[in-house]
Amino acid sequence: MSNRKLSYLAAFGLCGLAAAVGPPLPPLGAQEAKSSQEAKSSQEAKSSQEAKSSQEAKPAQEAKPAQGAKPAQAAMPDSNGWQAVAPGRVEPRSRQIRIGSPDVGRVGQILVQVNDTVFAGEALIRVDNNDIRTRLAKVEVELNLRRRARDNPPSPKEAPRRKIEDAAADAERAVVEAQATVDRAAVARRAGNGSDEALKTADAALSRAREQLPQRQDELARFEASTPSVVPTELEGQLAAARIDWRGAQAAQDNLVIRAPIAGTILQLGARAGELTSPSAPQSLVVLGDLSALRVRAELDERNFGAIKTGQAVVVRSVAYPERDFAGKVSSIAQIIGPGSFGARGQSTFTDIDVAEVVVDLTAPGPLIVGMKVDVYFRRSDP
Repeated sequence: MSNRKLSYLAAFGLCGLAAAVGPPLPPLGAQEAKSSQEAKSSQEAKSSQEAKSSQEAKPAQEAKPAQGAKPAQAAMPDSNGWQAVAPGRVEPRSRQIRIGSPDVGRVGQILVQVNDTVFAGEALIRVDNNDIRTRLAKVEVELNLRRRARDNPPSPKEAPRRKIEDAAADAERAVVEAQATVDRAAVARRAGNGSDEALKTADAALSRAREQLPQRQDELARFEASTPSVVPTELEGQLAAARIDWRGAQAAQDNLVIRAPIAGTILQLGARAGELTSPSAPQSLVVLGDLSALRVRAELDERNFGAIKTGQAVVVRSVAYPERDFAGKVSSIAQIIGPGSFGARGQSTFTDIDVAEVVVDLTAPGPLIVGMKVDVYFRRSDP
């Protein structure tokens, strides 16, 4: 075999041996450095992941209030010091008086504003009704015609009856005129054109006229009962009928004037000038109440009914004033149990809890206002 062939065979054998053995192993120092580098990378990835998780959890921890922090609403009292707690609502001493329209018509004049203080009988709103006004005008004409037709000297037998009938009719008209004078004085005073003295004078005249009217009517009734044989003449009868028509037409006209039934404060006005109104309208024209004293109407769970007594001291709290307690005393407890409707405005929305209404007089209501929701805490009675 030639030398060239032997060289090829030797080279081929070395290459096959290297392929069978595999790649050469790195030195021992290089292998340790690689393991250290991989451990370091794993540790850094783990630290980064933990930091990310901590950063995501931080907002949730900040949103949670700290232990012992005071909530936004009024703090709950110690249950050991209270027998019961009931929801309630602040109301005027007179409750809220809602006044609607007594007849169909159009709102004419609105004579007051919200928060105005009014006296009993003051005109608040005038409702216009053309039919009623026209009827009154026709009756006035008929009455004047009947009066002139009868104005002839009466016979001695008829004179006493005519005098008493005329006095009663004049007393009725005097009341109407005195009321109109009071209304004008009240409007002038509210507009700044009148005085309290003028209003007092007009009101005194109205009081006198109202006192005289029943007296004159009683005199006429006694005369008719004592002298049944005195029959009125035809003209006297026609005049008496005209006076009855006038009385009815005038009452219908007066009914269109919305008046304050009590002295109080205007809490709400649901009327606008020019709007149509009727007795079936869902919204009241005026809401008023006596704000000289406030109280709370609470709904007590029937399970606590036997534990609460009239005169029992209470504490009233409102979320609007969480730092204040308002003292009060139970003034009345309803002797009937029914479904609760606390929190409902307008039409009642009954709940499935049976309750008894408890009225609490507030000693010093301070900033509390009508309609405000409160909680009533009934103090535990001494054993």
